[in-house]
Amino acid sequence: MINFRRSAAVLLGLLATTALTGPVPAAADEEQATEPPRVELVLDVSGSMRAADIDGRSRISVAQQAFNDVVDALPEETQLGIRVLGATYKGKDKKVGCQDTQQIVPVGPVDRTRAKAAVATLRPTGFTPVGLALRSAAQDLGTGATTRRIVLITDGEDTCAPPDPCQVARELAAQGTSLVVDTLGLAPDEKVRRQLLCIAGATGGTYTAAQSADELTGRIKQLVERAGDTHTRAPTVVGGANACDSAPLLAPGVYADRESFSEHRYYRVPVRPGQELRASVSMALDRPVNRDYGVLLRATAADGRELVRGADAGSGRADVLSAGLRWSATADDENAADDENVTADTSTPVVEPTTVCLVVSNSFAARPGTAATPGMPVELTIDVVAAAGAPDGPDLGRGWVLLALLTVAGLLTGLIAGLLTRWWVATWREN
Repeated sequence: MINFRRSAAVLLGLLATTALTGPVPAAADEEQATEPPRVELVLDVSGSMRAADIDGRSRISVAQQAFNDVVDALPEETQLGIRVLGATYKGKDKKVGCQDTQQIVPVGPVDRTRAKAAVATLRPTGFTPVGLALRSAAQDLGTGATTRRIVLITDGEDTCAPPDPCQVARELAAQGTSLVVDTLGLAPDEKVRRQLLCIAGATGGTYTAAQSADELTGRIKQLVERAGDTHTRAPTVVGGANACDSAPLLAPGVYADRESFSEHRYYRVPVRPGQELRASVSMALDRPVNRDYGVLLRATAADGRELVRGADAGSGRADVLSAGLRWSATADDENAADDENVTADTSTPVVEPTTVCLVVSNSFAARPGTAATPGMPVELTIDVVAAAGAPDGPDLGRGWVLLALLTVAGLLTGLIAGLLTRWWVATWREN
C-alpha cells in the first residue's frame, strides 16, 4: 500500500511538471561515432587535363601523384571511394559524352594497391559532366546520420549543364543528406572559381585553388583528415516558423535550416532562472547576392519584446556570415513563473522556464537571374548553461567605514608629501 501511494505521488508530480513546463523541446541528434568517415574523391579526366602548366607537368599527372600520396597516408578507419568524369568517351557526341562518369573504386575500406592502379591508368579524354558526377557521388556515399564528404578536383567548368552543378549542390543540401562538397581548382580561371565556390558554399564546404603538386597533395590530405574529425557532427534538420507561437521548441544542439531572401525565421528555447542562453547562427552565401547585406540574430520574449540582439562575428570565411548572442534568465524576470507553484503531494517547487524566441533575419537580395529556392543554408547552435554572474567590484566600505578609510589615506598622503618637501628644501639650501 505504501509503495502504491509513493508511485501515485511520483506519477502525479511528473504530470504536474509536464503541465507547467509545456512540451519537451526537440533535442539535436546525439553524436554517436557508429560509422566510419566516408569520403569520395571525384577527379576530372576531361581533355583539358592534358595541359602541362603545373610545375612543368600535365594536370592529370600531378593529380595522379597527389592521389597516390593521399592513399598511402589515409587513416585505416576511413572508407574511401573514387569517381571520375570524362574518362572513357573519346567521341564528339555531346549527349553521350555528358553521361561519362564512373566509380572506379567503390566506397569502403581502402585497398591501396587497387586504388593506385585504378588512378594510374587514367588518360584525359572527354567532356566535363560535373553536375552528373556530383549527383552520382552522393548516391555512392549513401545516407546515414553522419556527414559524408566529396572532394572534387577539376580544372574547368561544367560543359554539360543541365544539370547545373551549383543547382545540384543546392538540391543535395536541401535534402538534408549531411553532405559536404570541398572543391579544388587546378586552373586560374575566374568562371571556374565562381562555379566551384558556389558548389562548396551550397553544402558548407571549402574552395581552394591548387597551383602546384605540393599544394594539391597537402590540401587533399587535409580534407580527408577533416572527414575523420567532423563525420559525427551532422546538424539536426529543423524547420523554423514565421512567428514565435508556432516555432519549434529546441534543446541545446546544432541545427540546420534554410532561409529565403529577407526572411525572419523563429525558434523557441526554454531557459530557466539562473541559466544563460548562448546562441549563434551562420549563413552561407551559396549564390550571387547584391552588396550591403547582413545577418541578424535576436532573442525576444513571447510577446515580441526584444531581450538582446546579437553581434556580428567573423567566421574566417568570406562566404559565411555569422552572429551570436548571450542572455541570462533571472528569477524575478516578468516572464518567469511564480516560484510558489508546487507539484501535487510534494513540496518541491517547480519553476516554469522562460520561453525565449530566437529570430534569425537576413537582408540578402538576389541578383537578376539568381534562383530564390531553396533558401540560403543556415546553421544554428544553441547552448544553455549556468549563468555566470558579473564579477564583483572592489568594495571599499560604506558610511563611517568609508569615511575613516579616506581620512587615514589623506593623513598618510599629507605626511609623506610633507617629509618629501622638507627633504627637498634642506637639500636645495645645502647646494
